[in-house]
Amino acid sequence: MSRTDAPSDAPRSGTWHWLPRGGLQSLIDTLAAAGHRVVGPQVADGAIVIRDLADAALLPRGWLDEQDGGHYRLRHDPEAGAFDHVVGPHSLKNFLFPPRETLATYHRVDGSWRETPADDAAPPLAVIGARACDLAALAVQDRVFINGDFVDEAYARRRGRLFIVAVNCRRAAATCFCHSMGTGPAVQAGFDLALTEIGDRFAVEVGTARGAAVLADVATRAPLAPCSPADVATARAVPQDLAARMHERPAAAGAPRPRSLDTHGIRDLLFANLEHPRWQSVADRCLSCTNCTLVCPTCFCHSVDDVADLSGDHADRERRWASCFTLDHGRTHDGNSRPTTASRYRQWLVQFAGWIDQFGTSGCTGCGRCITWCPVGIDVTEEVAAIRAADAREAGP
Repeated sequence: MSRTDAPSDAPRSGTWHWLPRGGLQSLIDTLAAAGHRVVGPQVADGAIVIRDLADAALLPRGWLDEQDGGHYRLRHDPEAGAFDHVVGPHSLKNFLFPPRETLATYHRVDGSWRETPADDAAPPLAVIGARACDLAALAVQDRVFINGDFVDEAYARRRGRLFIVAVNCRRAAATCFCHSMGTGPAVQAGFDLALTEIGDRFAVEVGTARGAAVLADVATRAPLAPCSPADVATARAVPQDLAARMHERPAAAGAPRPRSLDTHGIRDLLFANLEHPRWQSVADRCLSCTNCTLVCPTCFCHSVDDVADLSGDHADRERRWASCFTLDHGRTHDGNSRPTTASRYRQWLVQFAGWIDQFGTSGCTGCGRCITWCPVGIDVTEEVAAIRAADAREAGP
């Protein structure tokens, strides 16, 4: 049967289909058979992390995460679905822009140096469980690494082969504020397939032709059924209902306070308050530990070093993540432009403003990781709100 003769309910971009719970294993098997390295969320070391996934039984079904400022705990809940956790410390950045990678190697032969580019023989990656905030962060990284005047070839190779199975959130942590940033909780774009967990099955939205081809192969392993318009409406309502709950304030009795962020005029607000005393208030608590930048899905600062062996005849050119919270990050030939913790925290938080000029978007997607993984619970939404409130007081009635 030719593609043009395919039945009307066959998977194609823009269509929706029901996948039974057991179909997740078929999806994993199909992607692996196509040569992908499949990764997805799993419980390890007291957190939900992204690692190699060969068995759908390893997904964190029955586990929820409790997150708040400087707080992360897992608790068992037999009613929790496979993706009812929220974001953990890992994001797509860990795989497309790895913490450490070799860019090239150099050997001295007959007195001359010869360069050998890094051999990128890794299989294409398939990620299961990406959230809307992470896809928004990926779009920011794309602007930095491949959509500007200069293209990062290593990133571009990995990005071009990436297959994304996204998930619509039906639960939020207290640290989530994607609704404020306009990045979630509904998955909107940038995915090959998107799952919405409903009862004991998944509504699957096909986002690309690649996604349609994979889902067609899954159909040979697991039964698929087309979603009716009512089914699609039910699936779309899942993240929409969550967004409505995230906008509700205050939280229900006993529930953590939901985060939100007023982004109106945020660029001008922050640039107009670069000398605000609030920066020092934050610095008095900040440990400059770099946790926030390490878990941030959009931060892209890095250093490149040549690392030689003891013989002096071999060297590797390595790229490693860097952080604007380290003292050396602001060091130049004539001194340090950010010698204090206050100036370094300001440099990081002003990405809410500076990136709007540079990339046309905020550097924040509202994932809340920086709040959760800050050892002292510094909250970006609280800091911006404090500056806004002080600015309003100074402006007067």
